[in-house]
Amino acid sequence: MAKIDKPKPGSFCWIELSTTDQNAAKRFYSSLFGWEINDLPMGPEDFYTIFKLQGGDVSAACTMRPEQRSQGVPPHWMIYIAVDSADATATRAAQVGGKVLAPAFDVMDVGRMAVLQDPTGAMFSVWQAGRHVGFTVAGVDGTLCWADLSTPDQARAGKFYTDLFGWKVSVDTDDDPPSGYLHIQNGEDFIGGIPPGAHRDPHTPPHWLPYFQTSNCDAAAAKAKQLGAKFYLEPMTMENVGRFGILADPQGAVFAIFQPMPRK
Repeated sequence: MAKIDKPKPGSFCWIELSTTDQNAAKRFYSSLFGWEINDLPMGPEDFYTIFKLQGGDVSAACTMRPEQRSQGVPPHWMIYIAVDSADATATRAAQVGGKVLAPAFDVMDVGRMAVLQDPTGAMFSVWQAGRHVGFTVAGVDGTLCWADLSTPDQARAGKFYTDLFGWKVSVDTDDDPPSGYLHIQNGEDFIGGIPPGAHRDPHTPPHWLPYFQTSNCDAAAAKAKQLGAKFYLEPMTMENVGRFGILADPQGAVFAIFQPMPRK
């Protein structure tokens, strides 16, 4: 297990579920990943759920706003990326082709954030840590371990994120034959990837797909099905990488589970 005191700029630092049924989501994810629940009141009938593992924060959940539902926004996981300045990053995002969906704003004293959209349509948030640094536990079952960007335009998306965060986006040279998968590297850390556009459903809007770590992909998949999940990709093995599956929770939020190959 890795404990995180402060995330590196450019790293995935938080993940938040927006859902139509927060209590059902709490039951599903606590059963699937063993997450503990800490509900923080936000109003008379509203609360923000922090999910915890081994005493540390790993993710969160909130109920979608009525305007989101009326606009047809589906339940989804939002990726947060650590930055030194939410204001400067939002300004830079607009300069390099992105859209600022929500300009930088304070979240009480816990941090400052902005909601952005890349030039191909995928949404994400940036987080300038205050009292809340993001997730504080990593490297164990039930924690975020990777994220893929589903986009119809690898090159345009890759350039945007490189310009914005200084990421290195490179072709996977180990594949034979070449897969077209691009790796995302933040400093020395490989944190995610961009699959080739040919592999995506053209009817699905561009989005970030989070991967949660598991030590047994098949057992986690079976458990998820028992809890009402729908699988878009049944567990499969990627040689020399690991075993993974893509699924949606009972409310429709899509995510992946990933079992890494044992290190030799």
